[in-house]
Amino acid sequence: FADIALCPMEMVKVKIQTSPAGTWPTATGPAIQAMIKNSAETRFPFGSVVPLWSRQIPYTMAKFFFFEKVVSLFYTHVFTEEKSSYSKGTQLGITFASGYIAGVVCAIVSHPADTIVSLMGKKENKGKGFGQIASEFGYSNLFTKGLSVRILMIGTLTGLQWYIYDSFKNIFGLGTTGGK
Repeated sequence: FADIALCPMEMVKVKIQTSPAGTWPTATGPAIQAMIKNSAETRFPFGSVVPLWSRQIPYTMAKFFFFEKVVSLFYTHVFTEEKSSYSKGTQLGITFASGYIAGVVCAIVSHPADTIVSLMGKKENKGKGFGQIASEFGYSNLFTKGLSVRILMIGTLTGLQWYIYDSFKNIFGLGTTGGK
């Protein structure tokens, strides 16, 4: 339930990002105060928890499932020798590549919901439901607008997260993920 704790700050971030210049405070403290003061309008603090879940749950499931799957595919079809025959650098390279590919999937499956979360913060979408916002924005835009940047960002971030994770496992003698 980390998303419940994250929700208020996510709402503040989106409101700051999507408000036209000069119409909303850009400093965190004043923005939070404005969100509280206007909670009937902004639905602060938990008004975006459902769209947040519709982004975070598929993202997290894809992150773990596809990382493990891609690591397994690399060691089954590309790096077919015993894992121990490959240097730690190679193993960590496999980890990063697997994490990056998993991140690409994460970006794709979570992009529509992330777009909706951002669109919900716009003044012109006040009071509109998810379906109406999606319809007006266009379903093609919902799935594709900004996706290439999101793939680059999330792919790299996810690859680095798994690289750091496996690096720490390796330092403590637990080895890297996957392989035989």
